[in-house]
Amino acid sequence: MTNSPYLVSSTSFDPLSPSVDLSVSFAQKYMQQMKGNAGGVVDDRFAERRRTGMAKTMLESLRSVSAKSWTKTDNLLAQELVNHGIDSELIDPWQISGGIHKVYKFAIEAYAQQLPPHSIVTKISPVLGEVRKQVTAVDPRVIGFVAMQYHYTGVQLMELLPDVEQEKFANYVKILDDHLYMPLQRAYSAAGKHPSDSVALQSVRLLMPIMRQIAERVVDRVNQLYPRYRCLSGPLNSPNIRTSSIRDVEMFQVYMWVCLLEGNLHALETELFPLCVMIYPKLNVSWELVSQMTHLLRKEICACLSPEQAKYCEPFYEILRRMFSAEVFPNA
Repeated sequence: MTNSPYLVSSTSFDPLSPSVDLSVSFAQKYMQQMKGNAGGVVDDRFAERRRTGMAKTMLESLRSVSAKSWTKTDNLLAQELVNHGIDSELIDPWQISGGIHKVYKFAIEAYAQQLPPHSIVTKISPVLGEVRKQVTAVDPRVIGFVAMQYHYTGVQLMELLPDVEQEKFANYVKILDDHLYMPLQRAYSAAGKHPSDSVALQSVRLLMPIMRQIAERVVDRVNQLYPRYRCLSGPLNSPNIRTSSIRDVEMFQVYMWVCLLEGNLHALETELFPLCVMIYPKLNVSWELVSQMTHLLRKEICACLSPEQAKYCEPFYEILRRMFSAEVFPNA
């Protein structure tokens, strides 16, 4: 978005600004999650050598995996680009592959060294922030194609690993997914324009640390309501689909933070909604399912906020709900 830069320049950086406070909150959330995942027996030297060997295999396979991911994404979304009137010239495969190689190299090296997943945030955040800025500058909808290729690259790299190691590497892939699918840098930038007592800023500060818990509650409730539902990759209640679903609900939350902080629905209307319309039908995710998710998210958010905060935020979440309701998708 040309009017909402994703990266804060060094000349305008204020270490006491609300955006910094928000960034610190996000970092703290990651630390808490990783501490929760920590523990267990320290790997012996054999396990360390094995992990180093697996990392070497992933690095050597990165180019071919990226190419396969391009083909898979193109097969899935090529017709959607036509349907949505998106200029395919805006998608540069060489530029995308270069970014993929850079950030996944960081992730693979951290995995090999047994560094905690959050350790790569400072390296990948500027890279993916710039990717988002470039990709969305002309047509924000292009981010769907690019994010899908990044995601498929991570999934295929995980498939090179034994089952026990896939879960470990999945934590690094999730951080990459989060920073590409979610407009975090845009949220930080918007937060920097608010006074510290802003209702919008206070609401986001309250919601950020519990973003994961909110997403888990929403996803678990949807799974209870649709126990036999299957999307393209398998049952809705399978571990991999549950992880992806939680990521999606977190993505919705971050987009709504941007709307709250910017005071408009631009991010929802020009990026999130078209992204969902482009991708969800291809993944066999029904609009009834999405409508239920936005309804539950609205209820969860309002329950977490003070009356003043809920009064301010509720209209934004009500519009989100209506945009994905039967009003718009009558045959869902």
